[in-house]
Amino acid sequence: MPIHWNQDMDDRLKPVRQGFTLIEWLILLAVAGILAAVSYPAYKNHTIRPKFSEVMVTMAPYKAAIENCARAGTCVVDGALAGLGVGKLGVPPSIATTYLARVSVSPNGVITATASNKGDLDGETFVLTPTLAKNAQITWLVSGTCKTRAAGAIC
Repeated sequence: MPIHWNQDMDDRLKPVRQGFTLIEWLILLAVAGILAAVSYPAYKNHTIRPKFSEVMVTMAPYKAAIENCARAGTCVVDGALAGLGVGKLGVPPSIATTYLARVSVSPNGVITATASNKGDLDGETFVLTPTLAKNAQITWLVSGTCKTRAAGAIC
């Protein structure tokens, strides 16, 4: 004689669920931990970038002074930039702000801005290296420790 299933038998065979098991909680915690470990460095970089932008914006007068000097020819010797420095040939003196410790300019026009150690900044550098073309146009190469941070570039 065949057995006929009815609703009453189905209800007795279903397990009673009253929450998550310990394994499910552990999996949930592991996934949350992994997500936090991956997202925290990116979040920290996201909060540091606006502070470091002060360092990058402060470079504008130094770039403009070197470009004007190159166009005028007062700092070009044998087709290369020479004789530059802070406070020389129209280049402004070094300044410091909340997030900028100092700015330096080498004789060949390399501008280096060093961040302060405030607001999660760790003295990162932002370096602009000029390349002078024959028509007195300058192209700038960006480098420095701001591009090589472990959590990602901030410049």
